[in-house]
Amino acid sequence: MTTTVSFTRAVKTFGAVRAVDEVNLEIRRGESVALLGRNGAGKSTSISLLLGLDSPDSGEVRLFGGTPQEAVRAGKVGAMLQDGRPIPRVTVRELLTFVARTYPAPLPVAEAMELAGLTGFADRRADRLSGGQAQRVRFAVALVGNPELVVLDEPTAALDVEARRAFWDSMRAYAARGNTVLFSTHYLEEADENADRIVVIDRGRIVADDSGEHIKRAVGGNLVAFDLAGAATEGLRQLPGVVSVEIRGDRAHLRSSDSDATVVALAERRMIRGLEVTAASLEDAFLSLTSRNADADADAAPAGFLPTPTVLKEENV
Repeated sequence: MTTTVSFTRAVKTFGAVRAVDEVNLEIRRGESVALLGRNGAGKSTSISLLLGLDSPDSGEVRLFGGTPQEAVRAGKVGAMLQDGRPIPRVTVRELLTFVARTYPAPLPVAEAMELAGLTGFADRRADRLSGGQAQRVRFAVALVGNPELVVLDEPTAALDVEARRAFWDSMRAYAARGNTVLFSTHYLEEADENADRIVVIDRGRIVADDSGEHIKRAVGGNLVAFDLAGAATEGLRQLPGVVSVEIRGDRAHLRSSDSDATVVALAERRMIRGLEVTAASLEDAFLSLTSRNADADADAAPAGFLPTPTVLKEENV
């Protein structure tokens, strides 16, 4: 398949902070990819490099085989960023018509409005819409140029449940045309439901890149919880299938890659009071991956020293 996005050992620093740290990433045409990370992880910096809004200090970022700036000028890229206010005193139709004329081969405005769920708001002023409707306008602006790649930075932030559902219906309709979608989000269930691949970035590094299902299995496919009832916790980490152990009060939570084997071993120890087995969520996997990265950094630090993460605003990293 044709490569749409390519990062090759890309590095971007802000002072002593490596916001993007030797990132290698390839996204193929037609994929829907979610970019996940904590605040300050490097998501927005990665998106800025991808869109040509910033340049890597070293390494390379390519879109469609050329530079990001070339791809943007050719109308191959549409973006929906977090910041953006509608032009006052113009209708949705007028705004989209204006934007469409700046592209070499745009979508018909009516088609872009239909994809974004805006047909009923065509003659409404863009600056007098609700939050959810304004987000749809931003999405339509990203689509009206008929791009092959659309980049969505926190596209459903501050939307209610109904508006979020409508937005993702529109996004899937766009992706179904064979277009490529890259989106960042703090709503992990959105990534799980709408992405072919999930890329987790932490402290500027990619710590996971796979389908949501594979990522969940890789960090321990199920959670096994039970009441300790005063029993000792020694040896729980050595039980079959157990990947990690967390004790919360008098209750143990085991992450297991083979929950059946774990439960059998617990039964042999007569430790099945209040037993509960649940599938690991993407949130569980995300927390495991990012905390694991933090633990690795701490282990690499000099004795007696724990690195303190630099707190940066998300829009700056």
